Amino acid sequence: MTRPMALKPQATRQIVRRLGALVLSLAVPAAAVAAFWIWSERAGSFFFPPASEIARYFGELWLFDRVAADVLPSLARMFAGYGIAAVLGVAVGTALGLSRTLRTATDPVVQFLRALPPPALIPFALLLFGAGDASKVFIIALGTVWPILLNTVDGVRGVEPQQLEAARSYQIPARARLVRIVLPAASPRIFAGLRTSLSIAIILMVVSEMVASDNGVGYFVLESQRSFAIPEMWTGIVLLGVLGYLLNRLFLAVESRVLFWHRGLKGNTDA
Repeated sequence: MTRPMALKPQATRQIVRRLGALVLSLAVPAAAVAAFWIWSERAGSFFFPPASEIARYFGELWLFDRVAADVLPSLARMFAGYGIAAVLGVAVGTALGLSRTLRTATDPVVQFLRALPPPALIPFALLLFGAGDASKVFIIALGTVWPILLNTVDGVRGVEPQQLEAARSYQIPARARLVRIVLPAASPRIFAGLRTSLSIAIILMVVSEMVASDNGVGYFVLESQRSFAIPEMWTGIVLLGVLGYLLNRLFLAVESRVLFWHRGLKGNTDA
């Protein structure tokens, strides 16, 4: 009868470290929720209803009564705008990063456009696209494209010139240099921009739905506030926090798989 193989000390330390990080990441949110729960139950405030009441309304509204009516349309607009911004940001950022002349010529325009606050352009979007989904997608794309574009420019500019010169000397085609050298080298910065833009997309999703809209999570929160349905309003706010957390975790999982080689080079294999 063979004895089970003992874990190596390094593997044991890694498991203990991950368990400790998991406990620590759960302890602070759990303590914050418990503190708010106890305080709200005793506060008797109209604006801060008991957490048990918020939880009851959350179950009634979002599991799964209003998912198709509000959550799915909101996510569809957000992903549409975010996807457009990702494609444009990477494509234009790559072109600007590769060409110093093009980058110098377009820098004033880029700096001017990125300084415009997207919520201020909602009236323009409504005039241009109407009150449908197109205006909301436009606002989300306009606000989220800049972190992706600027990080792509920095990532492409950071590619080692020696690598590109060696590729040219071996007569590697331009497309192969772009796909095999430039984009992989710039991908850590690109993903940093994509992660920043994801949080901006959630914010702009909510803001765009608060004007000339008849569905969506942002619309629900605003209408609940206007009708003084405070517990319902809080359920929308909690839902937005949950969605933001889940989307961020999903993004980190994708990033960990795509950039596994980068983490290995840095000596960091943790997800």
